[in-house]
Amino acid sequence: MKKNDQDTSFINTNIAPNKDFEADKIKTTNVNILLNRVRLDQKRTLRKRIVFSIILAGLVSLLAIYFII
Repeated sequence: MKKNDQDTSFINTNIAPNKDFEADKIKTTNVNILLNRVRLDQKRTLRKRIVFSIILAGLVSLLAIYFII
């Protein structure tokens, strides 16, 4: 009987640290995913601003040319 109790306690102690390690690994991965999303969002907003600026400059120049002629 004593041997069976020792085996179960040994098994339970090995399982607990593995769960903590996996939980820490998942948290780190989630942080990296969030940081990548932030970077992608910043790139998208920069592209939108550049396209908007080009379109706005084009419209202003077309209006200027139209009123000059």
